[in-house]
Amino acid sequence: MTTGAPPPAAPQRSRARKIVPLGIALWLVLEIWLLTVVAEATNALTVVALLIGAGILGSVVVKRAGRRAFRNLSETLQQAQRRQQDPDAPENANTSSGNGFLMLGGLLIMLPGLISDAFGLILLIPPVRSLLSRRVERSLERRMRAAPPGGLGDAFQQAQQARMKRPDGKVVQGEVIKNDEPAPRRDPGQDGPRPPLAP
Repeated sequence: MTTGAPPPAAPQRSRARKIVPLGIALWLVLEIWLLTVVAEATNALTVVALLIGAGILGSVVVKRAGRRAFRNLSETLQQAQRRQQDPDAPENANTSSGNGFLMLGGLLIMLPGLISDAFGLILLIPPVRSLLSRRVERSLERRMRAAPPGGLGDAFQQAQQARMKRPDGKVVQGEVIKNDEPAPRRDPGQDGPRPPLAP
């Protein structure tokens, strides 16, 4: 028996889900082709030495980025403690920008392949990292502000509005303490009969 209802349409795949696997496959083919070209031009030992050297350099960069991230975190915590003790203490500007891109560069260098090594080495240049981190930060703020209400963007806007600033631009830290006085005790007979617990 047939019904007049059309069959349900399959959900459409997004463009990124189609393009990303193709891009990864193309990147892998290019990496293998470049390695074979270098091996033919020199020898296989050179390619192995390049891959091992890139792996060591990438691990050193990733370790350095992790140390910088830990140092930045500890400096931020110390700064917050100093500001709690002395609200007028000067605020040190955090000059290390693009730490995430430094770690990404190290990971790209660690991956076997010459194209990923080239991109990783480009990310090791400080002006490139700072430019990329500024662009990503601006793009993230734009997307958060354009997000529909009730989502993560709404929480971001509320957090931006909740920051109380002094006229000189410094953030005032504090906490609200609410002193609730206990309600006076009443005699049980004053309220009258109590309703039953279950309906």
